[in-house]
Amino acid sequence: MTGVPEAQAGPDELVFPFSGSSYRGPAPEYADLRAQCPVARVKTDGGVDAWLLSRYDDVREGLADPRLGRAATVAPNAPRIGGAMTSTPEMIISMDAPEHSRLRKLAAGPFTARRIEQLRPNINRIADELLDELATRTGPVDLVREFTLPMPLRVIGELLGAPMEVLELFAVNAREFVTVDDQVEGGESRTGLNKLYEAMVAVVADKRANPADDVLSGLIAARDEGDRLNEEELVTFAFTLIGAGFDTTASQLANSVLALISHHPDQWRWLAEDRSRIPAAVEELLRHVNLFSTDTAGNPRIALEDVEIGGVKIAAGDAVVLSITSANRDASVFPDPDRLDLAREHNPHLSFGHGMHLCIGKQLTRLELAIAIDGLVRRFPNLRLAVPEDELQWHLGEINHSLAGLPVVW
Repeated sequence: MTGVPEAQAGPDELVFPFSGSSYRGPAPEYADLRAQCPVARVKTDGGVDAWLLSRYDDVREGLADPRLGRAATVAPNAPRIGGAMTSTPEMIISMDAPEHSRLRKLAAGPFTARRIEQLRPNINRIADELLDELATRTGPVDLVREFTLPMPLRVIGELLGAPMEVLELFAVNAREFVTVDDQVEGGESRTGLNKLYEAMVAVVADKRANPADDVLSGLIAARDEGDRLNEEELVTFAFTLIGAGFDTTASQLANSVLALISHHPDQWRWLAEDRSRIPAAVEELLRHVNLFSTDTAGNPRIALEDVEIGGVKIAAGDAVVLSITSANRDASVFPDPDRLDLAREHNPHLSFGHGMHLCIGKQLTRLELAIAIDGLVRRFPNLRLAVPEDELQWHLGEINHSLAGLPVVW
Protein backbone atom coordinates (compact mmCIF):
# COMPACT_ATOMS: atom_id res chain seq x y z
CA MET A 1 0.00 0.00 0.00
CA THR A 2 2.81 2.35 -0.93
CA GLY A 3 1.76 5.98 -1.04
CA VAL A 4 -1.29 5.47 1.15
CA PRO A 5 -1.46 8.07 3.93
CA GLU A 6 -1.13 6.60 7.41
CA ALA A 7 -3.61 8.99 8.98
CA GLN A 8 -6.16 11.63 8.06
CA ALA A 9 -7.13 13.37 11.24
CA GLY A 10 -10.51 15.01 11.55
CA PRO A 11 -10.96 18.43 13.14
CA ASP A 12 -9.66 18.36 16.69
CA GLU A 13 -12.90 19.59 18.22
CA LEU A 14 -15.05 16.80 16.76
CA VAL A 15 -16.14 14.08 19.16
CA PHE A 16 -18.39 11.31 17.85
CA PRO A 17 -21.36 11.07 18.05
CA PHE A 18 -22.02 14.67 17.02
CA SER A 19 -24.76 16.66 18.72
CA GLY A 20 -26.52 18.16 15.71
CA SER A 21 -28.31 15.09 14.40
CA SER A 22 -32.10 15.05 14.22
CA TYR A 23 -34.79 13.04 12.48
CA ARG A 24 -34.58 15.66 9.71
CA GLY A 25 -31.02 14.74 8.83
CA PRO A 26 -27.44 14.10 9.94
CA ALA A 27 -25.34 16.47 12.01
CA PRO A 28 -24.10 19.40 9.87
CA GLU A 29 -20.46 18.40 10.38
CA TYR A 30 -20.90 15.54 7.90
CA ALA A 31 -21.20 17.84 4.89
CA ASP A 32 -17.71 19.20 5.57
CA LEU A 33 -16.34 15.73 6.29
CA ARG A 34 -17.68 14.34 3.01
CA ALA A 35 -16.07 17.20 1.11
CA GLN A 36 -12.76 17.50 2.96
CA CYS A 37 -12.06 14.44 5.10
CA PRO A 38 -14.35 11.52 4.21
CA VAL A 39 -12.24 9.00 6.17
CA ALA A 40 -11.49 10.91 9.35
CA ARG A 41 -9.79 10.02 12.61
CA VAL A 42 -12.05 11.26 15.43
CA LYS A 43 -12.38 10.89 19.16
CA THR A 44 -15.47 9.14 20.51
CA ASP A 45 -17.27 9.73 23.77
CA GLY A 46 -16.58 6.09 24.56
CA GLY A 47 -12.96 7.02 25.19
CA VAL A 48 -11.24 5.60 22.09
CA ASP A 49 -10.33 7.05 18.71
CA ALA A 50 -12.09 5.68 15.64
CA TRP A 51 -12.17 6.08 11.89
CA LEU A 52 -15.38 7.80 10.79
CA LEU A 53 -16.55 7.12 7.22
CA SER A 54 -19.02 9.64 5.80
CA ARG A 55 -19.02 9.30 1.99
CA TYR A 56 -21.40 6.91 0.22
CA ASP A 57 -18.85 4.83 -1.66
CA ASP A 58 -16.63 4.42 1.42
CA VAL A 59 -19.53 3.55 3.75
CA ARG A 60 -20.91 1.01 1.28
CA GLU A 61 -17.46 -0.53 0.85
CA GLY A 62 -16.95 -0.69 4.60
CA LEU A 63 -20.34 -2.32 5.21
CA ALA A 64 -19.45 -5.08 2.73
CA ASP A 65 -15.84 -5.66 3.81
CA PRO A 66 -15.49 -8.79 5.99
CA ARG A 67 -12.17 -7.44 7.27
CA LEU A 68 -14.20 -4.92 9.30
CA GLY A 69 -15.60 -7.25 11.94
CA ARG A 70 -18.51 -6.96 14.33
CA ALA A 71 -17.61 -9.79 16.72
CA ALA A 72 -14.49 -8.00 17.96
CA THR A 73 -16.62 -5.08 19.18
CA VAL A 74 -18.44 -7.31 21.69
CA ALA A 75 -15.47 -9.44 22.73
CA PRO A 76 -14.20 -9.27 26.34
CA ASN A 77 -12.25 -6.04 26.90
CA ALA A 78 -13.34 -4.67 23.52
CA PRO A 79 -12.76 -0.92 23.10
CA ARG A 80 -15.75 1.16 24.13
CA ILE A 81 -16.82 3.13 21.08
CA GLY A 82 -19.10 6.11 21.52
CA GLY A 83 -22.58 5.89 20.01
CA ALA A 84 -22.74 2.10 20.14
CA MET A 85 -25.92 0.14 20.87
CA THR A 86 -26.01 -2.60 23.44
CA SER A 87 -25.64 -6.04 21.84
CA THR A 88 -24.30 -9.40 22.95
CA PRO A 89 -22.05 -11.92 21.18
CA GLU A 90 -25.03 -14.27 20.67
CA MET A 91 -27.00 -11.77 18.57
CA ILE A 92 -26.74 -12.12 14.81
CA ILE A 93 -25.91 -8.42 14.47
CA SER A 94 -22.77 -9.09 16.54
CA MET A 95 -21.46 -11.98 14.46
CA ASP A 96 -18.99 -12.38 11.61
CA ALA A 97 -18.77 -15.20 9.08
CA PRO A 98 -19.05 -18.15 9.23
CA GLU A 99 -21.31 -17.99 12.33
CA HIS A 100 -23.38 -15.15 10.89
CA SER A 101 -23.76 -16.87 7.52
CA ARG A 102 -24.95 -20.07 9.16
CA LEU A 103 -27.64 -18.34 11.24
CA ARG A 104 -28.82 -16.16 8.38
CA LYS A 105 -29.16 -19.12 6.03
CA LEU A 106 -31.26 -21.02 8.57
CA ALA A 107 -33.49 -18.03 9.32
CA ALA A 108 -33.85 -16.37 5.90
CA GLY A 109 -36.73 -18.50 4.56
CA PRO A 110 -39.66 -16.60 6.13
CA PHE A 111 -38.27 -13.22 5.01
CA THR A 112 -38.06 -13.66 1.25
CA ALA A 113 -39.89 -11.06 -0.85
CA ARG A 114 -42.45 -13.68 -1.93
CA ARG A 115 -43.22 -14.78 1.64
CA ILE A 116 -43.48 -11.19 2.86
CA GLU A 117 -45.87 -10.26 0.04
CA GLN A 118 -48.15 -13.07 1.23
CA LEU A 119 -48.52 -11.14 4.49
CA ARG A 120 -50.11 -8.15 2.76
CA PRO A 121 -53.76 -9.11 3.55
CA ASN A 122 -53.00 -9.57 7.26
CA ILE A 123 -51.04 -6.33 7.49
CA ASN A 124 -53.85 -4.49 5.70
CA ARG A 125 -56.31 -5.95 8.20
CA ILE A 126 -54.25 -4.85 11.21
CA ALA A 127 -53.81 -1.33 9.80
CA ASP A 128 -57.51 -1.01 8.97
CA GLU A 129 -58.59 -2.17 12.43
CA LEU A 130 -56.40 0.46 14.08
CA LEU A 131 -57.46 3.19 11.62
CA ASP A 132 -61.15 2.33 12.09
CA GLU A 133 -60.75 2.90 15.81
CA LEU A 134 -58.77 6.09 15.18
CA ALA A 135 -61.53 7.46 12.95
CA THR A 136 -64.04 7.28 15.81
CA ARG A 137 -61.95 9.61 17.97
CA THR A 138 -62.41 13.37 18.30
CA GLY A 139 -59.92 15.91 19.47
CA PRO A 140 -56.13 15.39 19.48
CA VAL A 141 -54.99 11.78 19.21
CA ASP A 142 -51.52 10.44 19.98
CA LEU A 143 -50.62 8.74 16.71
CA VAL A 144 -47.65 6.93 18.30
CA ARG A 145 -49.75 5.25 20.97
CA GLU A 146 -52.77 4.60 18.73
CA PHE A 147 -51.14 3.59 15.45
CA THR A 148 -47.43 3.89 14.63
CA LEU A 149 -46.36 1.69 17.57
CA PRO A 150 -49.16 -0.91 17.84
CA MET A 151 -49.33 -1.62 14.11
CA PRO A 152 -45.77 -3.01 13.64
CA LEU A 153 -45.93 -4.63 17.07
CA ARG A 154 -49.02 -6.61 16.10
CA VAL A 155 -47.55 -7.45 12.70
CA ILE A 156 -44.32 -8.90 14.09
CA GLY A 157 -46.27 -10.65 16.85
CA GLU A 158 -48.55 -12.42 14.38
CA LEU A 159 -45.65 -13.19 12.06
CA LEU A 160 -43.60 -14.85 14.80
CA GLY A 161 -46.57 -16.29 16.69
CA ALA A 162 -45.74 -14.45 19.94
CA PRO A 163 -48.62 -13.97 22.46
CA MET A 164 -49.88 -10.49 23.31
CA GLU A 165 -48.52 -10.52 26.88
CA VAL A 166 -45.02 -11.04 25.48
CA LEU A 167 -45.53 -8.30 22.88
CA GLU A 168 -46.54 -5.91 25.65
CA LEU A 169 -43.39 -6.80 27.55
CA PHE A 170 -41.39 -5.94 24.44
CA ALA A 171 -43.23 -2.65 24.06
CA VAL A 172 -42.17 -1.72 27.60
CA ASN A 173 -38.59 -2.93 27.37
CA ALA A 174 -37.79 -1.90 23.80
CA ARG A 175 -36.80 1.51 25.16
CA GLU A 176 -34.08 -0.20 27.17
CA PHE A 177 -33.08 -2.55 24.35
CA VAL A 178 -32.08 0.35 22.07
CA THR A 179 -30.25 2.44 24.68
CA VAL A 180 -26.87 3.77 23.55
CA ASP A 181 -23.70 2.96 25.51
CA ASP A 182 -25.37 1.31 28.51
CA GLN A 183 -23.44 -1.92 28.45
CA VAL A 184 -22.42 -2.35 32.07
CA GLU A 185 -23.86 -5.27 34.02
CA GLY A 186 -26.94 -4.15 35.92
CA GLY A 187 -27.58 -1.22 33.57
CA GLU A 188 -31.10 -0.58 32.28
CA SER A 189 -30.49 -2.00 28.80
CA ARG A 190 -28.93 -5.15 30.27
CA THR A 191 -31.95 -5.55 32.55
CA GLY A 192 -34.26 -5.08 29.57
CA LEU A 193 -32.39 -7.71 27.57
CA ASN A 194 -32.65 -10.19 30.44
CA LYS A 195 -36.42 -9.67 30.72
CA LEU A 196 -36.89 -10.18 27.00
CA TYR A 197 -34.66 -13.27 26.98
CA GLU A 198 -36.62 -14.89 29.80
CA ALA A 199 -39.91 -14.21 28.05
CA MET A 200 -38.71 -15.76 24.81
CA VAL A 201 -37.43 -18.89 26.56
CA ALA A 202 -41.01 -19.65 27.56
CA VAL A 203 -42.41 -18.80 24.11
CA VAL A 204 -39.91 -21.04 22.30
CA ALA A 205 -40.63 -23.91 24.70
CA ASP A 206 -44.37 -23.56 23.99
CA LYS A 207 -43.78 -23.46 20.22
CA ARG A 208 -41.63 -26.55 20.39
CA ALA A 209 -44.46 -28.40 22.15
CA ASN A 210 -47.25 -26.85 20.06
CA PRO A 211 -45.94 -25.87 16.60
CA ALA A 212 -48.08 -23.61 14.42
CA ASP A 213 -47.91 -21.85 11.05
CA ASP A 214 -45.63 -19.03 12.14
CA VAL A 215 -41.99 -17.96 11.92
CA LEU A 216 -40.95 -19.22 15.35
CA SER A 217 -42.28 -22.70 14.59
CA GLY A 218 -40.51 -22.51 11.24
CA LEU A 219 -37.21 -21.52 12.89
CA ILE A 220 -37.51 -24.45 15.31
CA ALA A 221 -38.05 -26.83 12.40
CA ALA A 222 -35.46 -25.22 10.06
CA ARG A 223 -32.59 -27.44 9.01
CA ASP A 224 -29.72 -27.09 6.58
CA GLU A 225 -27.85 -30.29 5.74
CA GLY A 226 -28.66 -31.62 9.20
CA ASP A 227 -27.77 -28.35 10.95
CA ARG A 228 -30.35 -26.49 12.99
CA LEU A 229 -30.63 -23.64 15.48
CA ASN A 230 -29.87 -24.58 19.08
CA GLU A 231 -32.00 -23.35 21.98
CA GLU A 232 -29.94 -20.27 22.78
CA GLU A 233 -29.81 -19.29 19.12
CA LEU A 234 -33.57 -19.68 18.77
CA VAL A 235 -34.34 -17.55 21.80
CA THR A 236 -31.82 -14.84 20.95
CA PHE A 237 -32.92 -14.71 17.32
CA ALA A 238 -36.58 -14.50 18.34
CA PHE A 239 -36.24 -11.53 20.66
CA THR A 240 -33.87 -9.81 18.24
CA LEU A 241 -36.51 -10.09 15.52
CA ILE A 242 -39.26 -8.72 17.75
CA GLY A 243 -37.12 -5.91 19.17
CA ALA A 244 -35.78 -4.81 15.78
CA GLY A 245 -38.90 -5.73 13.84
CA PHE A 246 -41.24 -3.38 15.59
CA ASP A 247 -39.26 -0.56 17.23
CA THR A 248 -37.29 0.51 14.17
CA THR A 249 -40.37 0.36 11.93
CA ALA A 250 -42.50 2.20 14.49
CA SER A 251 -39.91 4.98 14.85
CA GLN A 252 -39.34 5.31 11.10
CA LEU A 253 -43.08 5.52 10.49
CA ALA A 254 -43.69 8.18 13.16
CA ASN A 255 -40.69 10.23 12.02
CA SER A 256 -41.82 10.04 8.40
CA VAL A 257 -45.36 11.15 9.19
CA LEU A 258 -43.99 14.02 11.26
CA ALA A 259 -41.69 15.15 8.43
CA LEU A 260 -44.55 15.11 5.94
CA ILE A 261 -47.32 16.78 7.92
CA SER A 262 -45.06 19.34 9.64
CA HIS A 263 -42.60 20.30 6.89
CA HIS A 264 -44.02 18.92 3.63
CA PRO A 265 -47.83 19.03 3.85
CA ASP A 266 -47.97 19.62 0.09
CA GLN A 267 -46.28 16.25 -0.44
CA TRP A 268 -48.69 14.58 2.02
CA ARG A 269 -51.57 15.85 -0.11
CA TRP A 270 -49.68 14.82 -3.27
CA LEU A 271 -49.62 11.26 -1.98
CA ALA A 272 -53.32 11.42 -1.10
CA GLU A 273 -54.11 12.47 -4.68
CA ASP A 274 -52.43 9.39 -6.16
CA ARG A 275 -51.59 6.59 -3.74
CA SER A 276 -49.65 4.66 -6.44
CA ARG A 277 -46.84 7.10 -5.62
CA ILE A 278 -46.38 5.63 -2.15
CA PRO A 279 -43.84 2.81 -2.83
CA ALA A 280 -41.31 5.25 -4.33
CA ALA A 281 -42.11 7.72 -1.56
CA VAL A 282 -41.29 5.08 1.07
CA GLU A 283 -37.78 4.68 -0.39
CA GLU A 284 -37.21 8.42 -0.26
CA LEU A 285 -38.53 8.66 3.30
CA LEU A 286 -36.14 5.86 4.29
CA ARG A 287 -33.26 7.82 2.73
CA HIS A 288 -34.18 11.31 3.87
CA VAL A 289 -35.89 10.92 7.26
CA ASN A 290 -33.15 10.01 9.69
CA LEU A 291 -33.88 7.05 11.97
CA PHE A 292 -30.43 6.89 13.58
CA SER A 293 -29.67 9.25 16.46
CA THR A 294 -25.90 8.81 16.00
CA ASP A 295 -26.22 8.91 12.19
CA THR A 296 -25.15 5.26 12.05
CA ALA A 297 -26.98 1.98 12.52
CA GLY A 298 -25.27 1.84 15.91
CA ASN A 299 -22.98 -1.04 14.98
CA PRO A 300 -19.30 -0.09 14.80
CA ARG A 301 -16.59 -2.37 13.44
CA ILE A 302 -13.03 -3.36 14.32
CA ALA A 303 -10.46 -3.82 11.56
CA LEU A 304 -9.30 -7.45 11.68
CA GLU A 305 -6.33 -6.67 9.44
CA ASP A 306 -4.92 -3.65 7.64
CA VAL A 307 -7.54 -2.21 5.27
CA GLU A 308 -7.41 0.62 2.75
CA ILE A 309 -10.64 2.58 2.26
CA GLY A 310 -10.95 5.90 0.48
CA GLY A 311 -7.18 6.02 0.01
CA VAL A 312 -6.55 5.80 3.76
CA LYS A 313 -4.86 2.95 5.62
CA ILE A 314 -6.87 1.64 8.55
CA ALA A 315 -4.66 -0.49 10.76
CA ALA A 316 -5.64 -3.84 12.26
CA GLY A 317 -7.31 -3.29 15.63
CA ASP A 318 -8.63 0.18 14.78
CA ALA A 319 -12.28 1.00 15.43
CA VAL A 320 -14.41 2.05 12.44
CA VAL A 321 -17.75 3.89 12.47
CA LEU A 322 -19.90 3.97 9.32
CA SER A 323 -22.25 6.94 8.93
CA ILE A 324 -25.18 5.59 6.96
CA THR A 325 -27.17 8.80 7.28
CA SER A 326 -24.30 10.87 5.91
CA ALA A 327 -23.88 8.43 3.01
CA ASN A 328 -27.57 8.90 2.22
CA ARG A 329 -26.92 12.64 1.76
CA ASP A 330 -23.97 12.25 -0.62
CA ALA A 331 -24.56 14.55 -3.62
CA SER A 332 -22.44 12.34 -5.88
CA VAL A 333 -25.15 9.67 -5.61
CA PHE A 334 -28.31 11.64 -4.75
CA PRO A 335 -28.75 14.93 -6.67
CA ASP A 336 -29.96 17.72 -4.39
CA PRO A 337 -29.59 15.33 -1.44
CA ASP A 338 -31.05 17.56 1.26
CA ARG A 339 -34.37 17.89 -0.57
CA LEU A 340 -37.17 15.43 0.14
CA ASP A 341 -38.16 14.26 -3.34
CA LEU A 342 -40.87 11.60 -3.09
CA ALA A 343 -40.65 11.00 -6.85
CA ARG A 344 -36.88 10.34 -6.79
CA GLU A 345 -36.20 7.58 -9.30
CA HIS A 346 -32.62 6.46 -8.55
CA ASN A 347 -32.49 5.79 -4.82
CA PRO A 348 -29.85 3.24 -3.73
CA HIS A 349 -29.97 4.35 -0.08
CA LEU A 350 -28.14 2.43 2.63
CA SER A 351 -30.79 2.65 5.33
CA PHE A 352 -31.04 -1.14 5.53
CA GLY A 353 -27.27 -1.53 5.50
CA HIS A 354 -25.29 -3.49 2.93
CA GLY A 355 -23.27 -6.68 2.74
CA MET A 356 -23.66 -9.58 5.14
CA HIS A 357 -25.56 -7.48 7.70
CA LEU A 358 -28.13 -6.22 5.20
CA CYS A 359 -31.38 -6.09 7.20
CA ILE A 360 -33.16 -9.45 6.94
CA GLY A 361 -36.52 -7.73 7.49
CA LYS A 362 -36.14 -5.00 4.88
CA GLN A 363 -39.05 -6.20 2.71
CA LEU A 364 -41.35 -6.43 5.74
CA THR A 365 -40.46 -2.88 6.79
CA ARG A 366 -41.09 -1.56 3.28
CA LEU A 367 -44.48 -3.25 3.13
CA GLU A 368 -45.54 -2.02 6.58
CA LEU A 369 -44.50 1.56 5.85
CA ALA A 370 -46.33 1.54 2.52
CA ILE A 371 -49.53 0.11 3.98
CA ALA A 372 -49.45 2.45 6.98
CA ILE A 373 -48.86 5.61 4.94
CA ASP A 374 -51.45 4.51 2.37
CA GLY A 375 -54.05 4.08 5.11
CA LEU A 376 -53.25 7.41 6.74
CA VAL A 377 -53.35 9.54 3.58
CA ARG A 378 -56.52 7.75 2.43
CA ARG A 379 -58.39 8.18 5.70
CA PHE A 380 -56.88 11.45 6.94
CA PRO A 381 -55.70 13.59 4.00
CA ASN A 382 -55.84 16.68 6.24
CA LEU A 383 -53.76 15.19 9.06
CA ARG A 384 -51.78 17.84 10.95
CA LEU A 385 -49.96 18.38 14.22
CA ALA A 386 -52.09 19.28 17.23
CA VAL A 387 -49.22 21.07 19.01
CA PRO A 388 -46.20 23.11 17.89
CA GLU A 389 -43.39 20.80 16.82
CA ASP A 390 -41.02 22.13 19.47
CA GLU A 391 -43.39 20.77 22.13
CA LEU A 392 -43.02 17.18 20.94
CA GLN A 393 -41.20 14.83 23.33
CA TRP A 394 -38.48 12.43 22.19
CA HIS A 395 -36.93 9.39 23.88
CA LEU A 396 -33.36 10.44 24.63
CA GLY A 397 -30.21 8.35 24.76
CA GLU A 398 -31.36 5.78 22.21
CA ILE A 399 -29.89 4.58 18.95
CA ASN A 400 -33.07 5.69 17.12
CA HIS A 401 -34.74 9.07 16.90
CA SER A 402 -37.91 7.91 18.63
CA LEU A 403 -40.96 10.07 19.37
CA ALA A 404 -42.58 9.64 22.78
CA GLY A 405 -45.84 10.92 21.30
CA LEU A 406 -47.28 12.52 18.15
CA PRO A 407 -50.52 14.46 18.90
CA VAL A 408 -52.49 14.98 15.67
CA VAL A 409 -55.87 16.24 14.47
CA TRP A 410 -57.61 16.05 11.11
